[in-house]
Amino acid sequence: MQVDQEKMKAFVEACHKVGRYGLVQCSSGNLSWRIGDGLALLSASRSWLPELTEQQVSICRIETNEWFNDVKPTCETVFHLGILKQRLDQNIVLHFQSPYATAIACGEPTDYDFNVIIEVPVYIGIPAIVEYLPPGSPELAQATIDAMREHDMIILRNHGLVTVGRDFNDAIQKATFFELACQILLLQRQYALIPPEAIAWLRNAGQA
Repeated sequence: MQVDQEKMKAFVEACHKVGRYGLVQCSSGNLSWRIGDGLALLSASRSWLPELTEQQVSICRIETNEWFNDVKPTCETVFHLGILKQRLDQNIVLHFQSPYATAIACGEPTDYDFNVIIEVPVYIGIPAIVEYLPPGSPELAQATIDAMREHDMIILRNHGLVTVGRDFNDAIQKATFFELACQILLLQRQYALIPPEAIAWLRNAGQA
C-alpha cells in the first residue's frame, strides 16, 4: 500500500519538530496521524522521532490495527488508533516525555493545579491521570483510550504524557504549553493561580 509522498514528508517533518521542541528524547515518544480512507501513519517501534526517516513510518488501518508496509509500528499502536477511532474531532495523537511534565508524572500529579498560565484553560483543559500500567499492554491502551474520551491531555504515571490535536501544530502546541506549566510549577514555589472566574472565561474562549 502506497501513501502520497507529500504526506510521508509531512509526517517525518512533524516528528522532527516534536524533537526540536524538546518533547521527546531518543526513542521515548511516538506519533500518529489520521490521513483519510480509514488509515493512519505511525512512527515505527523503537524509532527516534527527532531522527525519523520515511523508512520508519508504518501505514495502519485504524479499525483493525493492522499494518501494511512491513514497518512494525510503536508498541502503543492500540491506544493511538483507539483514540483516533473514538475522537473523530482529532487527527493527531502524540505520546511525549518532556522533562518537567514527566517529572510531575513521576510524582503526585493530583497535588498540582495546572492553571498557572492562560494557555492551559484555553488549549488543554483539565488533564486526566492514568495509573501506572505496563507500556504496550492492553490494560494501558484501554485506560488511555477511556481517559481521552473527555480530555485532551493525559498524565501517565511514571511514564509520560499523551495529547491529541486537530493537526500537528495543535498537538505540539498543547504538549509545549503543558510542559511550560509544569516547569513553572516545579521551579516557582510561590506561584499564583489564575482566578476561577477567569479560568471559566478562558475555557469558553478556547471553545469558541
